[in-house]
Amino acid sequence: MTQIPTWSGGPASPPTGRAAPGTTIGGRYSLRSPVGNGGMGTVWRATDTLLRRDVAVKEVVLPPGLAPSDRDALYERTLREARAAAAIQHPAVVQVYDVVTEGGRPWIVMELLDARSLADMVIEDGPVAPRAVAKIGIALLGALEVAHAIGVLHRDVKPANVLICSDGRCVLTDFGVARMPTDVQLTTPGMVLGSPHFISPERAMGQEFGPPSDLFSLGVTLYTAVEGRPPFDKGDPIETMHAVVEDPPATPQRSGPLTGVLMGLLEKDPARRMDVHRARANLRELLAGPLTSTATAVNSVTDPYAVVPVPRPTTPPAIAAEPKPSGQIGGRAMIGPEQPPADPLSAPPRRGA
Repeated sequence: MTQIPTWSGGPASPPTGRAAPGTTIGGRYSLRSPVGNGGMGTVWRATDTLLRRDVAVKEVVLPPGLAPSDRDALYERTLREARAAAAIQHPAVVQVYDVVTEGGRPWIVMELLDARSLADMVIEDGPVAPRAVAKIGIALLGALEVAHAIGVLHRDVKPANVLICSDGRCVLTDFGVARMPTDVQLTTPGMVLGSPHFISPERAMGQEFGPPSDLFSLGVTLYTAVEGRPPFDKGDPIETMHAVVEDPPATPQRSGPLTGVLMGLLEKDPARRMDVHRARANLRELLAGPLTSTATAVNSVTDPYAVVPVPRPTTPPAIAAEPKPSGQIGGRAMIGPEQPPADPLSAPPRRGA
């Protein structure tokens, strides 16, 4: 039996007390089959009978014997996830369509994605090619940049919360522990929400934290993708968190040109940690240089996750006029195999800090 790494985020056994296929939520969402289970509940494939489209519905399943105050906190966390994700308009963030209260508990209705998590990809298929990891990094940097611009911290960036869709789109999910500026404190002092392998040093020590904390988690996520293992894994949550605070990351063996960006994001001091603009610029330079794609590389089995595995056209596409920079933050969620990385968005205008 294959042992699932402790950092994978799953799989989890289906929780008890969940809804059954055929149940209708909110008078319009018909549950069809579960597509994922976790400690907090189940994600269902469902049909929106009003708009006649497939959607994903997240059900919160409460553990047995939960105190009323804890139950209310979990419900509030679900609503907070919906609000946080709905406030972020970016193709690398899952779209939230609706929130429904049914049976006294909230259900989140989201876009249904044909995707695998980055954690599953690494566990089942091994390390991801550096070029694909660079593209994933650019997409996630855009999602985090837009989130941080409106004051939202994700607080749980990890491979299990990164989805790679069949059309190549990279999506950041699960804003269940995200924090918006208007949120009240839902955790007790000293309580840490998130995954030990991917938590930032400042959070592990109980210090104040901000956007750099998400970027550290992103660095751990990208390192894990390209190396096939987290940089601070000690096999025990407490020892792992100690390593996050005190130890340097394990020397990378597969990252190649990505190493500089990874080490910049894994800087212990948040004030010295690589920011979004620098990380994105470096990744774009790598895609245009050391990690550039050739005709051979695009079709090569050594790069199975090109993030956009779309069929290559038999005839060269017409070259459209390059759009002028829009000034929008966030960038794109994916890079096609025919798209030159050094496009007008490669040097976005700086906005504030």
